[in-house]
Amino acid sequence: MRCAIVGSGLAALATYATVRHGGLPAEEIAVFGTHEDPTEVWRTRAAAIRQQRMRSESEGHLAPAAVPGLAVREALHRGSPAPLLRSVANRYHPSVDEFLAHAEDVRRRTGWQRSLRLQRVERIRAVEGGFTLDGEGLFAHVLLATGHPGLARPDAFPGAVHAYEPHEYATKVVVVGAGMAAATEWLNALAAGAEVVSIRRREPLRRPLNVPRPFFSKRGLAAFHAATTERRAATLRELSTPSYPAGAAWDEPVRAAEREGRFRAQASPNGGASLNGVQVIAATGFRQGFRHDALLADLVDAHDLPTHDRWIVLDPDSTVAALTDETRTLAIAGVAAQWAFPAADTIAGAKYAAHAFRRRACRTR
Repeated sequence: MRCAIVGSGLAALATYATVRHGGLPAEEIAVFGTHEDPTEVWRTRAAAIRQQRMRSESEGHLAPAAVPGLAVREALHRGSPAPLLRSVANRYHPSVDEFLAHAEDVRRRTGWQRSLRLQRVERIRAVEGGFTLDGEGLFAHVLLATGHPGLARPDAFPGAVHAYEPHEYATKVVVVGAGMAAATEWLNALAAGAEVVSIRRREPLRRPLNVPRPFFSKRGLAAFHAATTERRAATLRELSTPSYPAGAAWDEPVRAAEREGRFRAQASPNGGASLNGVQVIAATGFRQGFRHDALLADLVDAHDLPTHDRWIVLDPDSTVAALTDETRTLAIAGVAAQWAFPAADTIAGAKYAAHAFRRRACRTR
């Protein structure tokens, strides 16, 4: 078979839609994953933190073409140009419901179900002319979109519930972390009437997007790709610092709660907050690095692939250079592809890898 996508999440769906748009029939694509619904994992996590709107802006959609995006969809649905005007100003943030409806539409229109195989892939090997997955079949072009390699749970709080797991709120809540999930948990718990203690090692970084906008541009990416190995790794470490947007919607509820004595921040649990009988929520994100992903770690070891720190070294088009040539392609999408695209774990990042993969997989049909 010509093409395989390993993973069944949002990055996999974006890639599938893109290669189908490039002319590849469903019968020439196999999608290996553990979920029939590509939104299932993301949707569960978004619901756990009561997320209402997407942090991404107008380009944060799964359709292969850049336009029309979700702003156009909402404008037509509402009969109002307001979403389009916000999109022009880079201030459009679609609702979670809008995004999920769009994802379902993409899944249905592209024939996702016809190519899906409910099977976990544990090993990939390069052979002449392509790759085998778990020792079976031959695929000329493979993209790995295995998602985040698990939730990060701080050892100091063994009984904590993770922010991305379903939960309600106790009367006193300790939130560990200082990023988007933590800020969302502060607001959710305060709205539920709880007293909140924020445990964080540093003051939160405030920025509108996970990754500054220049890294989404051709010029910004060119500079990133031209940097030395050490400089590129340092940039990725800096960008991995937790952050959440600035604005009154985030700040005013916290300030009001501080005045009421229902919110305070401290650097450690030893700063006066007893954890006995207190609900602890770990808003500490995900494990970082390819070593936490069994499939990627095995691939690196089996083929002695170049790595740096926690990243697999990739070409700018998200391909693994040592295993990619004129006859075959091995590409990576999602968070594991940050070496090629710093915002690889966003929808825009998934589409960046998907379009590069389509150019290779569909060029010699």
